[in-house]
Amino acid sequence: MPEIAEVARVTHFLRLHLVGKKIVKALAPDDINVFGKVGTSGHAFQKAVTGKKVVGAGSQGKYFWILLESPPHPVMHLGMTGWIHIRGEQTGYTRYLEKIKGAEEQWPPRFWKFQLETDSNPQVEVAFTDSRRFGRIRLVDCPGEDIRKYSPLVENGPDPVVDKNLFTEDYLKQKMRSRHVPIKALLLDQAVISGIGNWVGDEIMYQAKLHPEVYCDEFDDEDISTLYKATKYVCDTAVEHLGDSEKFPEHWLFNHRWGKGKKNSATTLPNGEKIAFLTVGGRTSCIVPSVQKIKGKATDLDVEEETEAPEKRTESKFFEAKSKMQDAASGNRGKAASKKAGSSVQETIKKEVEDDDTVVSTKVKSSRRVVVKEEGNETGKSTTTGSTKRKAAEEEAETGTESKLNGRKKLRQSKGDEPAQPGPARVTKKRVAVKNAEGKPAANGTKKTKQIKDKMKEPPKPVQNHGARRSGRLSGKTVE
Repeated sequence: MPEIAEVARVTHFLRLHLVGKKIVKALAPDDINVFGKVGTSGHAFQKAVTGKKVVGAGSQGKYFWILLESPPHPVMHLGMTGWIHIRGEQTGYTRYLEKIKGAEEQWPPRFWKFQLETDSNPQVEVAFTDSRRFGRIRLVDCPGEDIRKYSPLVENGPDPVVDKNLFTEDYLKQKMRSRHVPIKALLLDQAVISGIGNWVGDEIMYQAKLHPEVYCDEFDDEDISTLYKATKYVCDTAVEHLGDSEKFPEHWLFNHRWGKGKKNSATTLPNGEKIAFLTVGGRTSCIVPSVQKIKGKATDLDVEEETEAPEKRTESKFFEAKSKMQDAASGNRGKAASKKAGSSVQETIKKEVEDDDTVVSTKVKSSRRVVVKEEGNETGKSTTTGSTKRKAAEEEAETGTESKLNGRKKLRQSKGDEPAQPGPARVTKKRVAVKNAEGKPAANGTKKTKQIKDKMKEPPKPVQNHGARRSGRLSGKTVE
C-alpha cells in the first residue's frame, strides 16, 4: 500500500504539472467502490472539476487533494494499488514500475478511474488508476484553506513531515503512555500518526532497535526519545527521495525485507544478522531479532520467533496466545462430539452385527441341506449341494445362536429362574427337515419351491377384455 513517501511523490507531480492550469475536459465513469463508497459519483466528480482552475495540491499522511478555485475539492486515497499518471512523465517509483511492467507507456492507462486535460500548451493529461479498486475519490465542499478541518482529514493524526510543530516528542510520549497496545500497532494507527504503513513502521522499529511487540506503555523516556528520532529520520528521508527505493540508505532494512516467500531470497542482512517475520496487529512485520530485543512486557514472551528463513511465518505472540485459547475451547467441544460419535458408532456396529446374524440365518435356511438335530444329538447327516461359503455361514450362525442361548441361560440363572448346571452343556439348534408326501426328506428343495414350479407349468388363464365387453363390441368373446 502506498504510504507517506509515495503519497508525497504523487503530490509533488501534481504541483509540478497541474497547479496553475485550467481543466477543460474530465472523464470519470462511475465506480460504486472508488466513488460510491464515499458518497459521490463519477458524474459528480466530472461536473465539479470541469472548467475549474487548479490553485494548489497537498497531502496529509496517506491522503492527498487538489485545490480548485472554488469548492468542492477532490480528496483522494490511493488504497492498495491506486496511482496518479501524467502522460509523458514517469511518476511511478521503482517498485511500482516493476509491478506494472511497462504499462506506464500506455495511454490511457489500464484501470483508469478519471482523466483530466488542461488548456495549457503543452497540454497536460492526468489519470487516476486503481486495479483493485480500494482507492477512494470524494468531494469536500469547504473553503480550500480549511480543507484539513473537514472529514476525512480532521480524523487523522499529524503528519510527521508536514506537521513538524504538532508531531513532537511530548505528543508521542503522551500517546504511548495513554495506550496499552503493541508499539507497532500504535504507529500504524492513522488517528495517532498519519502516513506510517507497514514498511515504514518496520524501518522505524529497526532503526530504533526496538521490538514491535512490546507494549507502548512499557518504554522509558530514553526509548521514547529514540523512537521519536527514528520516526523523524525514516519519514523525512523517505519523503525527501519521493519514495524512490534506489536512493534509500544501504543500511536500511527496506532493501532486504521483500524476499519473504521467494526462492533464493536472502535470509540475513549483509552483516550476517538473521531476518525474521511475525504478525503484529494483523500485519506481517520484518524484524532482526539480534538487534531488536524485547524490553519489558510484550504480547507473549513464551513464543519463539522464526529466524531460520524469512519465508516461514511466525505468528504474533499476542495473536498466537489468543489462537491457543480458541484451540483449547474447540478441543473441549471436539471431545464431547467424539464421545457422542463414539456411542453412535457402537450402536451402528451393534445393529450391523444383528443384521449380519439375520442374513446368515436366512442363507442357512435357503441352503439345500437336510439336517435333523435334537438336543445333544445329530440324527441325520447333511447332503451338501452348496459352496464353501454356505458351510462357513452355517457354522457362524450356529456359533452365534449358541452364544445367544448361553447368554439367555446365564441371565435366567442369575435371576433364579433356572438352577445352575454343573458344567457347560452343549446346546444345538433344533431344526425340522422338510419332508415330501411319502415322509422322506425332500431332495430337490422345499415344498414351497415345488409348488411354485408346478404352478409355473400350468397353462395361463385367458384374459378377458372387460372394457370391450362394456362397450358391446367384443361382448362374450375371450381375448387370448
